Amino acid sequence: MSEAATAEIAAAGAPQAKSIEAPSAADRVAELRVTAHLMTLETGLYCVFPSPGSPEADARTGLPGVRVTPAPGLAGRPEAVSVTTFREDGWLNGTAALVRVTDGAAQILVSIYQNPRQGPDAAPRLQVLRLSKEPNGAATEQHVVAAAAAEAAEPAAPAAPGADPEVMAHVQRVGDLGGMIGDWIGTKGSKNWVEGFGMAPKAPLKPEDVEYQGVLGRNWLSPWVEGGKYCGSRGMALPLLGIKVRLKGDAADAYECSYSATFVDGSEVGPVRGGETCEAESLAPLESFQIQIHPRAGATAAAKSAVKKAPTEAKPRTAAKPKSAAKPTARR
Repeated sequence: MSEAATAEIAAAGAPQAKSIEAPSAADRVAELRVTAHLMTLETGLYCVFPSPGSPEADARTGLPGVRVTPAPGLAGRPEAVSVTTFREDGWLNGTAALVRVTDGAAQILVSIYQNPRQGPDAAPRLQVLRLSKEPNGAATEQHVVAAAAAEAAEPAAPAAPGADPEVMAHVQRVGDLGGMIGDWIGTKGSKNWVEGFGMAPKAPLKPEDVEYQGVLGRNWLSPWVEGGKYCGSRGMALPLLGIKVRLKGDAADAYECSYSATFVDGSEVGPVRGGETCEAESLAPLESFQIQIHPRAGATAAAKSAVKKAPTEAKPRTAAKPKSAAKPTARR
């Protein structure tokens, strides 16, 4: 590549033009160190995320940077692969990517861009976790358990306030936070997103009276999760984009729930009614939320009593704090 190093500019009527140095090609074009990997994935839902302890990107250049795309050519089968990132520009930096393979094996291309002065040790270390064998599902308990090993390198999360919180969330760079129904969980304006949450209401309600979902993408929700269990992830830089909560059975007849939320782009939504999705129009990550449950107007005393005295033999009462599944014997 070559171009003129100087340019002559002649001003009308001027006795002589001056030479002005143009920026050299070296100043305007920077060669990067690029490594790429083709990865074959079977049908299912996957998460690609930086391992804890990976080098952080430079604040000015954004390097090292990572992109995940369907591989080119027939082997990549672009029609069978979709990649969702949580940055509109597609870079993974500081976040994760969700990869869906819909029909048989297909390839993705993982590309890492580095400043040439950065050695191989400065490249991000990536992990690929299979969340579900179904491309439209999300195995939330596997999601949490597989992240446990990654969390071992992180400081212990602060204990949730209160002896027995009804609502708990895992918040980016903070850890586990808890509170009661009606409290705000997370901090408005903090820009720290919520990676997962769970709730276990106390009497007269029971954990099995409620279920909830997390928003993973546009028109894409996790499966319904029963009260007392965790919905989402920990330590994977994978934010929830919203929540959806509803009451079940007699509890739905006697009580009503609503919830509000703030998002990292400054959006505020709610309150929305139980069973409706609470998400920002921009699909920005969830920052904080509040869940409220009140007696339904006009509900009979008999209905409220039925909730309070409903038998629980079919399912044992779960612990108030959402639980993680047991650690698997082999990593997928």
